[in-house]
Amino acid sequence: MCVAGAARHRLRPTAVTSSRPDGLPHRATSGPPEVDHGRRPVPVPATVIDHLSIQCADVAASSAFYDAVLATIGGGRVMELGTVIGYGTAGHPSFWVGPLAGGGANREAHIAFSAPDRTAVRAFFDAAVATGAAVLHEPRLWPEYHAAYYGAFVRDPDGNNVEAVCHLPA
Repeated sequence: MCVAGAARHRLRPTAVTSSRPDGLPHRATSGPPEVDHGRRPVPVPATVIDHLSIQCADVAASSAFYDAVLATIGGGRVMELGTVIGYGTAGHPSFWVGPLAGGGANREAHIAFSAPDRTAVRAFFDAAVATGAAVLHEPRLWPEYHAAYYGAFVRDPDGNNVEAVCHLPA
């Protein structure tokens, strides 16, 4: 799940608000389908995901991880509601971490964060490794996605597959 970065152009979404079990507002957005699904880099004017929330076994460990890695791509904490932390840019939380709710174990999620350039992908990877994250894939090109897809993959403290990706040519 990619959250477009600084190059993202937001369209006026349709918002639907409802109550969620964790007490946070739910907002679903929609907009015109303007993404070229070919295997080449294209500008993405909007995203269908407004925000994403994950549950963590140890919020302190997870927030330390995300504090370190998101700072490398221009993100950071923008809101805290009790034990739930919102990360994003420009005051807009687009990624949330909070405690486990509902019992049972977490299921692995794949979360891809947009990096402004390849240097930021490397910095994200280095910061993750410095926190003790397991390496899934070192930074490299992934031409099976498209010619300029440059990403790195690590595991967060809860075992999620976390990626930093840049879609721009070198």
